Amino acid sequence: MHFKGILKGWILIFFCFFIVTAGCQKEVQAMPTAPDFTLSDMSGQSVSLEQYKGKVVLLDFWATWCPPCRMTIPVLIKLQDQYRDNGLVILGVSIDDPKQITDKDMQHFIRMTKINYPVFRFNQKILEDYFSGQALSVPTMFIIDRNGKIRDKIVGFQPDALKKALAAAIK
Repeated sequence: MHFKGILKGWILIFFCFFIVTAGCQKEVQAMPTAPDFTLSDMSGQSVSLEQYKGKVVLLDFWATWCPPCRMTIPVLIKLQDQYRDNGLVILGVSIDDPKQITDKDMQHFIRMTKINYPVFRFNQKILEDYFSGQALSVPTMFIIDRNGKIRDKIVGFQPDALKKALAAAIK
């Protein structure tokens, strides 16, 4: 009888040890390479992500009708001014429907909000590449490091998280 109690105790300790050590293992994930893209800006000039190799790129998916996106714009303007000389490039990708918001409307919006970074119209490929079947939520920002790897994804209006992630990427 006493032996069964000791055996149960050891089995319990052994089981707990494996539960605790399994929970302590940290999953190491490789940073995915950011998919390259080619988009046209409001002046019709084509730009690809490859052009910005060696820079930190903040890829911002947004829309004119989105209140959190509008709240993010002044933050992005300040970040562009603050970190431009450190290699930061902000690229805005509008998901606005071109039938609803014409290029003329978009250019007016850019002037009114004083956006100081390039703005592009989305295409289906960039949405598939960056959201790959996930629900599209705006604003969504991808921080891409100097080696073309996605370091962070920030969804929603989170200025503190954005500043922290950018500061880490720019180091």
